[in-house]
Amino acid sequence: MCGIAGELRFDNQPADLAAVERITQSLTARGPDACGFNSQGPLALGHRRLKIMDLCEASGQPMVDSALGLSMVFNGAIYNYPELRAELEALGYRFFSEGDTEVLLKGFHAWGEALLPRLNGMFAFAIWQRDVQELFIARDRLGIKPLYLSRTGERLRFASTLPALLKGGDIAGVLNPVALNHYMSFHAVVPAPDTLIAGIEKLPPGTFMRVDASGKTSQHRWWTLEFGASEEEQGYSFEDWQERTLTTLRESVALRHRAAVDVGVLLSGGVDSSLLVGLLREAGAADNLQTFSIGFQDAGGERGDEFKYSDLIAQHYGTRHHQLRIQEKEILEQLPAAFRAMSEPMVSHDCIAFYLLSREVSKHCKVVQSGQGADELFAGYHWYPQVDGAEDPVEAYLNAFRDRSFEEYADTVQRQWVKGDFSGDFVRQHFAQPGADAAVDKALRIDSTVMLVDDPVKRVDNMTMAWGLEARVPFLDHNVAELSARIPAKYKLPDGGKYVLKEAARKVIPAAVIDRPKGYFPVPGLKHLQGDTLNWVRELLTDPSQDRGLYNPAMLDKLFNDPEGQLTPLRGSKLWQLAAVNLWLSEQGL
Repeated sequence: MCGIAGELRFDNQPADLAAVERITQSLTARGPDACGFNSQGPLALGHRRLKIMDLCEASGQPMVDSALGLSMVFNGAIYNYPELRAELEALGYRFFSEGDTEVLLKGFHAWGEALLPRLNGMFAFAIWQRDVQELFIARDRLGIKPLYLSRTGERLRFASTLPALLKGGDIAGVLNPVALNHYMSFHAVVPAPDTLIAGIEKLPPGTFMRVDASGKTSQHRWWTLEFGASEEEQGYSFEDWQERTLTTLRESVALRHRAAVDVGVLLSGGVDSSLLVGLLREAGAADNLQTFSIGFQDAGGERGDEFKYSDLIAQHYGTRHHQLRIQEKEILEQLPAAFRAMSEPMVSHDCIAFYLLSREVSKHCKVVQSGQGADELFAGYHWYPQVDGAEDPVEAYLNAFRDRSFEEYADTVQRQWVKGDFSGDFVRQHFAQPGADAAVDKALRIDSTVMLVDDPVKRVDNMTMAWGLEARVPFLDHNVAELSARIPAKYKLPDGGKYVLKEAARKVIPAAVIDRPKGYFPVPGLKHLQGDTLNWVRELLTDPSQDRGLYNPAMLDKLFNDPEGQLTPLRGSKLWQLAAVNLWLSEQGL
């Protein structure tokens, strides 16, 4: 787990190593243990290292193999690297280190782009091929590890975060109106390649790119999520799918338990994180298994913690449990730091929960498992039944998920930002694509390959890496994702969703956490804006020094006149969403 950066020049000039150094040093939190640089003519690479799998200096980066003519930087973890190493050794390759980085480097030399489907893990990496003067960049299937790009006529730069690229200079920091529409209406989800800053893109998940020293570029999607049971699975019973689900999850959790001495679990008390605790115990996690839960002040009649259920699991499995309770004052104190850690502004108020929880976890361990992805893969959200039975599934999805219609968006922002209904068009185009026949499968596909990537997964990566903490997400093993897409919706939708997962979980964890009402990682104080928090948001949105010409004053007045009543369909605060953009831009110096 690390931060990576680089520059490739197209103008026959040497790479700007000073710019790459500035970008790389801004990634220190992601890799606090070591730093390295390498420059070869038009290319410069930078790396910040978090030592997990191989602590030896031989695994330092950028990694250069002069005999093969390759150099690389890599962020992530390849869980099946021992098996791949054995294959490569059988082919005659010899290794000078013990970790997964060199396996990637030599695996690329052996198999080229065909290496990618062999990998089980999370990754974003760049490999420079000296002899053909070509850069190969790739990102994992579900976008667990980020990669941002900035391109001009003279050069390409890349980095693990958007704010890091800004440190390189020569980026104007102008807002992208397409991304602003997505952010304001699509629950802050901005699909790749767009970002909120014009001139900065993100490589889509499951994609690789080739760029040579002249600037010639090609890009290819190397993995897609296909829906529908295979021919041999057509006769599977519900019990068969249950067994397959549990077996595949067991394998995923065990694989991610490798090379992790001090293991933690972010324990919300829901089915997903509770199941991870149970499966880790099965996988041999010793008595030092640690669990971490966070709670906040109640607000608006909404409880700010789920300790009742997280305590139940911690006691059942005898974990070393840590409870963290946060008061309103600390939320306001820490919000700016949390927003500095965001690669893009995120509206979900549980970002601060993950940020503060990660701070606590990082005091005790370097690796933590988290339950992101289960709701998107196994149909855990309330809108899936609505889409499944809808006469117009696209409109049903938009009405349930979007924070604002296009008409309300046009009333919220000033005229110069109203360029089109980009989020609505994106959903309509996605539903029209082949690869998923049933309407509910189309909704699951957009959520698992787009929304999941640029909301929950990005949130966990940004907030954990802000504290040098490696988060592993077993539900996002590609084998789990591919299996979930083949399970018929009729086995996922009942019982409030995730039916097949819940029934499989009964074989592992107490029923009390399965049959409970569906919960959430709650931060009521950012949903029900009151008191000091409301005053803080008011100042942020009405301070003339913070006015960027984004919002219509009439809409701000309307929202402030009824802050409790102005909630999105997903029950988030519309005021908080506007404030989050201002806060993020301020913290990035824009």
